[in-house]
Amino acid sequence: MTDRYAVIGNPIAHSKSPLIHSSFAQQTGQDISYEAVLGGEGMFARDVDALRGQGNAQGNGQGLKGLNITVPFKLDAFAYATQLSERAQQAGAVNALKFDGDTVLGENFDGIGLVNDIQRNLGVALRGKRVLILGAGGATRGALGPLAAALPRCVAIANRTVDKAQQLIASASAQQGVALVASGYADIQGSYDVIINATSASLFGELPPLAHSVFAPGCLGYDMVYGKGATPFLQLARQAGAAQLADGVGMLVEQAAEAFAWWRGMRPDTGAVIALISVPIA
Repeated sequence: MTDRYAVIGNPIAHSKSPLIHSSFAQQTGQDISYEAVLGGEGMFARDVDALRGQGNAQGNGQGLKGLNITVPFKLDAFAYATQLSERAQQAGAVNALKFDGDTVLGENFDGIGLVNDIQRNLGVALRGKRVLILGAGGATRGALGPLAAALPRCVAIANRTVDKAQQLIASASAQQGVALVASGYADIQGSYDVIINATSASLFGELPPLAHSVFAPGCLGYDMVYGKGATPFLQLARQAGAAQLADGVGMLVEQAAEAFAWWRGMRPDTGAVIALISVPIA
C-alpha cells in the first residue's frame, strides 16, 4: 500500500519538497506519495488532524505517515507533537512529524541539514573554524546546536538586537572548547572562516550591515535563502574575497534526506537532487 506524506506551509506553491521526496522515493524504490498542503492561518491542528484521518474510515491516524513543516507552522508543529527529540527541544521548533498511532514524534532537521551541506557537499570541515551567523531568528536557533556539535573554535551570532542574540547563546548547550559569542553588527570582532546569512534580507534584495573585514581570506559565504542566484550577501562575500559561495539549496535537500531516512529507514543520495534544483550563482 502506498504510504502518504506531505509538506504543509503558507504559502506552499513554491515548495520543492514534493519534487525532492519523489526523487528520493524513485531512487530508493519506496512506494510513497507526497503532496503540498496549504495550511490555514491558526488552523494547523485542525488541518493536520484532517490529513491524518484521510483514507481511513475510523480516522485513527493511518491516513498520513509523516509531515514536513515549513513557514509559518514550525512553532505550531512543536506544540502539536506529543514527543520531541533533543534537537527539536533545543531549536524550539519542529520541521518534521512522524505519526505512530496516537503518538506524534517531532524532529528538527534544519541544523543538521546545514552542517551536512557545509561539510559533506561543500567540503568545509567545521572543526576548529570560526563561524559567524547573521541574524538571531528561528533559522539560527535551529542551526546553533548542530553547528556547535561540529566543534568549531567559535560560533558568533550577530544581530541588530543584541539581546536576542545573547538569549540564543544563553540557551545553547555548552560544547567543550567552543566559544559562543553574541554581538551587534558593528561590534563583530575579527574575521571568520564561515559566514552564514540566516536573516531574511536576501528575500527582499537587502543586505545585513556587514564589513568586508569579517570575511577571512578563503572563507565560505553561505546564504540560507535558495534559488535567488547571487544575492546581495553573496555578492558582498565575493567582493570581500570569499573562496566559496553557496545558497541554501543543499541545506534544503539535506534536511529532507534526514526526514526521509527517519520515516523510511534508508538515507537517499542527495547530490543528484541538489543538482536538479540548483540555480547558478552568477
